[in-house]
Amino acid sequence: MTQQSKRLGSGGRIDRSQRIRFQFNGKDFEGFAGDTLASALLAQGVRLVARSWKYHRPRGILSAGVEEPNALVQLFEGGRTVPNARMTEVPLVSGLKARPIHAEPGIDFDWRAVNNWFSRFLPAGFYYKTFMASQKAWHFFEHHIRKASGLGESPTDTDPDRYERRFDHCDVLIAGAGLSGLSAALAAAQSGARVVLADEQNEMGGWLLSSDTSINGVPAAQWLQDTLATLRSLPEVRLMPRTTVFGYQDHNLLTLAERCTDHLTPDSAPPHAPRERLWKVRARQVVLATGAHERPLVFANNDLPGVMLASAVTTYIRRYAVLPGQKAVVFTNNDMAYDAAVALHKAGAHVQVVDARSDVSGDLSARAKELGIEILAGHVVVQANGSVSVNSVQVHALMSDGSLGQASAPLTCDLLAVSGGFSPVIHLFCQSGAKAVWNDQSACFVPGASLQAERSAGACREPMNMASCALDGWRAGADAVQLAGFAATQGAAPQLLAIDTGSLRPLWEVPHPAGTSRAPKKFVDFQNDVAASDIHLAVREGFESIEHVKRYTAMGFGTDQGKTSNINGMGIAAQLLGKSIPEVGTTTFRPNYTPVTFGLLAGGELGDLFDPIRTTAIHDWHTAHGALFEDVGQWKRPWYYPQSGEDLHAAVRRECLAVRNAVGTLDASTLGKIDIQGPDASVLLNWMYTNAWSKLEVGKCRYGLMLDENGMVFDDGVTVRLGENHYLMHTTSGGAARVLSWLERWLQTEWPHLKIYLTSVTDHWATTVVAGPKARAVLEKICRDVNFDEAAFPFMSYREGTVAGVAARIMRISFSGELSYEVNVPASQGLAVWETIQAAGAEFGITPYGTESMHVLRAEKGYIIVGQDTDGSMSPVDLGMGGMVAKTKDFLGKRSLSRSDTVRTDRKQLVGLRTTDPQLVLPEGAQITDTEFKGQTPHPMLGHVTSSYMSPILGHSIAMAVVKGGHHRMGDTVVIPLRDGRNVTATICSTVFFDPQSERQHA
Repeated sequence: MTQQSKRLGSGGRIDRSQRIRFQFNGKDFEGFAGDTLASALLAQGVRLVARSWKYHRPRGILSAGVEEPNALVQLFEGGRTVPNARMTEVPLVSGLKARPIHAEPGIDFDWRAVNNWFSRFLPAGFYYKTFMASQKAWHFFEHHIRKASGLGESPTDTDPDRYERRFDHCDVLIAGAGLSGLSAALAAAQSGARVVLADEQNEMGGWLLSSDTSINGVPAAQWLQDTLATLRSLPEVRLMPRTTVFGYQDHNLLTLAERCTDHLTPDSAPPHAPRERLWKVRARQVVLATGAHERPLVFANNDLPGVMLASAVTTYIRRYAVLPGQKAVVFTNNDMAYDAAVALHKAGAHVQVVDARSDVSGDLSARAKELGIEILAGHVVVQANGSVSVNSVQVHALMSDGSLGQASAPLTCDLLAVSGGFSPVIHLFCQSGAKAVWNDQSACFVPGASLQAERSAGACREPMNMASCALDGWRAGADAVQLAGFAATQGAAPQLLAIDTGSLRPLWEVPHPAGTSRAPKKFVDFQNDVAASDIHLAVREGFESIEHVKRYTAMGFGTDQGKTSNINGMGIAAQLLGKSIPEVGTTTFRPNYTPVTFGLLAGGELGDLFDPIRTTAIHDWHTAHGALFEDVGQWKRPWYYPQSGEDLHAAVRRECLAVRNAVGTLDASTLGKIDIQGPDASVLLNWMYTNAWSKLEVGKCRYGLMLDENGMVFDDGVTVRLGENHYLMHTTSGGAARVLSWLERWLQTEWPHLKIYLTSVTDHWATTVVAGPKARAVLEKICRDVNFDEAAFPFMSYREGTVAGVAARIMRISFSGELSYEVNVPASQGLAVWETIQAAGAEFGITPYGTESMHVLRAEKGYIIVGQDTDGSMSPVDLGMGGMVAKTKDFLGKRSLSRSDTVRTDRKQLVGLRTTDPQLVLPEGAQITDTEFKGQTPHPMLGHVTSSYMSPILGHSIAMAVVKGGHHRMGDTVVIPLRDGRNVTATICSTVFFDPQSERQHA
C-alpha cells in the first residue's frame, strides 16, 4: 500500500476518519471518503494514469470535473463494467477497481507508443490516404486499425442492474447548483413554487466547494451548508445531486440522468435500488446555471502529465487537500489563474507565474504580488519538457504583435497549471433552439436571445466574478418565478466581495521559436490526439467550415465533445483563414454533451420488455404442445412443433406431408385484419389495389396487390366482401399497422370526402386454417349449418355458420395450394374452437404446422411473401403478376408502372430455380452470376435467392430468386457462388413447382 505523499495535513472536504482501499492498474491504493479516484491517485503521487488514443503518449489528469479528456478508466467487471468513466467524477468507494484503457500491455509500457515516433506520418485523415489505395489493402489494415481504435470496452455480459424512468412537472427547473444556481433556487423557492435543482456532482455547490471566499459574512462552506438546509426544508423543492441535465427539447421538456447507485459496488448498493433513473421534466420556466469550463493553452508538449488546468489545481488543494506539485509554474492569459497561484503558495509550493499579458492589473494578481509570487508578465510557455512527467518549461517573451521575443532561462517545475480563459457551458441553451453569439471581451461564445421560457445565469451567461454570479442567479430565479405566475421574490441576493478580474488576452496557439525544426506537437483536443498541426493541415486541404474541420481532424468527438478543445480549435482555424471566430462559426451541441449510458435510455425495456409481445388466443396450447416460436411483427407465431428426436428439418417434413396427404391446422390469427365500412369502401379498394373491386359479389374473396407511389409492391392479401358496404381486408402479419396507416394517410390527406370507417380487428378474431385433402371432412363433423360441397362453397368465397357451437366466419382461401378453409371466431372462443377442430381431425391424423412449413407449402406453389421475395423495388410485372394490373381503372402507383425504368426488360424478376444437385438447399441471399466466381472483383451479379427450401412432397430442393431479365431466361443455367468457395449451378424455371393447374385447392 503506497503512502499519500501529496496529501496535505489538514483542510479539504474529505473525511480522514474513513480510509478507503481501492485498486488502479492492478495496484492497491488508499484514499479517504469524499475523494474521487483522481484526487486519491494524485494524493499518492501518481501522475501517469492513461495513454492517448492515437499516439499512445503518456497522459495525466488535466481537470477536476466532467470536462476531463485524459483520465478515462474501465470500472468494475462483468455486466456492471463501465467504459470511459472519468476519474474526476468517480467517487471513491471501498472495493473500487479501475484499469486504464487502450494501453497494451499497460500504461507504464505500451508497445503502441511506437506510434508517437512516427506521429509526423500519422496526421489527421492519414488512413484515408495511406490504406485505401486498394480494397485488398484496406481490408487488411482495417482489422488492425479498428482493433487499435476506440476507447473503453462495452460490457459483454448481461447487465444485472435495474433502470427506472420518472416523469415530473415543475414551475422552475434550475440546471446547475453552483453559486448562481443556488441563488436562483433561493429566489424561486421562497414564493412557494415547485422548484427542481439538479447538479451533476456528488455534492452541490460547484465552485463554492473549492473557494475560500465569504458569503454574507460567513465562509462559503458554511453558507452552502445553511442554504442547502433551507432548500431541503421547503416542501416544494426537489434537490437532485448526481443528476445531469443532458437534453433540452421543445416546449421546455428537459431530460435528466440521475445516477443512483452506479458508483457503488454490488455489495454496497441498497437492495432493489435502480442504478440510474431517467427523468423527463416539463418546466414552466428554466434557469440554466451550468457554469463554464476552463480552457487549456496550446503549446508544445502541453499534454505531458503534470500539466493541469489552473482551476483543477485549486480544486485539488482546497476541496481534496492534495498538493499536485511542490514546484509549480502557472501559465495564463487571464486573472483567474492567480487563484491557483495563491492556493499553491499557501499550501507550501514554490510558485512562478508566466502571464501572456503585459499589463497585469486585476485584484487576484495583486493578491499574488502581495504574497511575493514571482510574475513574468508578457511571457509565454512555448514548450513543456519531460518524458513521462513535466520537469521544466521553456519561456519566451511575447511581443505585442504575437511574435516571440527573447528566451528566458528554463523554469524547473513538477507542475504546470494553465488557463486560457473560460468557455460558458451553453450546450443546453443551444439545444433549446437558440443561437450563441461571440463575446470579444471574454473570448467565448455566450447565449444569445432565448427562444423558450429560459434564461441563463452566472458563468454560463458570461464569465464573471462570484459576486456577479450570485446577483445574476438571484435575478434569474426571481424573474423565472414571476413569469411562472407567482408573487415577486422578497429578500436580497447573497452578498460577496466584488473583485476586478482584469482583462484577457486571447492566445489560441503559442508560436514556436523560429528556426526550430520538427517542434513537438501542440495538442488542441487531448482525447482524440488532435494537434494544432492537424488543424493547419485541414485548412491547407481546403476545409473552411469548422464542422468540416471537426470531422476531418476528429476534434470534439468522443466522450469529451470538445469541452476543453473546440474554442481553441476554432481560434486556430480562424487565424489561419484570416477570419474572425464568429465567421468561422461554432460546432453543433447535440445531445448528449455529457455521455449517458444505454441502460439509462433503455430503462425497463429490456429482454422480453424491449418490444411489445403479442400472443394469440391459442398461444398456451402451442406452448403446451412443444411449439418453438418466431417473432413476426411483435407476434409470437409457432415456428414448428418438434416431436421427440426431431430437428427443424424433420419436423417441417412431417408437417408438410400431413398437409399434402391428410389435414393440418395453422394458427393464422396474427394475419392483419382491417374492417372497412362505408358507402365509398369499393372506391377506396379500387384506388389501393391494382385489380378491380366494384363488381366483387357479397360473399366472395379476392386477392389483391397494393403498390406505393413508385409502382412497387407494398403489401398483398385477400379481401372479403361481407356486405354491400362492408369489407374485411387481410394484410401480412408484420405489415398490418403499416397498411392501416397507409390507408388513413390517403383518406385524411387526399380523399377526405370519402365516407369510410377503418377499424383494426386483428385482435378481435382467432383464425384457424384447416388445410389438406381431409379439411372438408373435418369441418363437416363440427359445422352442420354450412354446405361444404364444392358447388355450394367454391374456392375464394365466404360463408357464415356455427363451428363447435360458436358463430364463425368461414373463408375458403388457400396459401398452401390445398383444399383449405380459414375459420374465424371471436378471440375469446379461439382456443375452444381450435381444440374442437383438433379432436374432430384426430381420426384423419390432423397435424398442427408452423410458419416454417407454411413457407415451404407456399413456395411449392410459387406464392410470394412481401418483404422476403420483394424488397420495395419489385413491380407486379417483375413478380410475374402483370395480369393483375387493371387496364381500365386508375390506382395508386399506376403511372409509375409506365416509367422507362419500370418497363425495362432487364429488371430483376421473380423466377424459380432448380439446383443441379437436387439435395442442395441454396442459402437465402446467395448471389447469382452467369459465370463461376474465382475471387476476382468486380464480378457481375444477376440477382439473388429470395426463398429456398427442401420440398418434402417433391423430394428435392426448390428456390425462388430475382434475376435480371429472368422471365426471358427460362431454361438458362446460372451459377451461385457459396461461402465455402464452391460454385453450384441451377436452372431458371417457373416459380410454381407443385400442382401447376391448382387442381388440389379446387377439389
